[in-house]
Formats: sequence, structure tokens, C-alpha cells
Amino acid sequence: MRTVFLVIGVIALIMGLVWTGQGAGLIQWPAQSFMINQSQWMWYGASTAFGGLLLIFVSRKV
Repeated sequence: MRTVFLVIGVIALIMGLVWTGQGAGLIQWPAQSFMINQSQWMWYGASTAFGGLLLIFVSRKV
């Protein structure tokens, strides 16, 4: 269970950081993405990254 939480947490953290970067306009990849410069994706990404961090911390405690 520990490994599953860690893997899912790392994937969620990376996804969240990418979404936050796209929403902020810092990551312009892919160029035709609907998420670029859309502030709601900064919030979705930050929430996903936070959830990923929580899963990583939980995996270390289990």
C-alpha cells in the first residue's frame, strides 16, 4: 500500500505542477492547449499538487 500511495502521490504532484504552470502561462506546451493562461487551472493544479504531497507524506507514515 505504501508504494501505491507514493507512486500515485508523485504522479499527482507532477501533474499538478504542470497544470499550475500552464494555467499561469509559464508552460506553453502543447501550444494549442486550452489550459494555457486560464486561472482556474492554476487552482486545479495547486489542489492536485497538494493532494499529491499529502499522499507522499501518508506513504511515509504507513
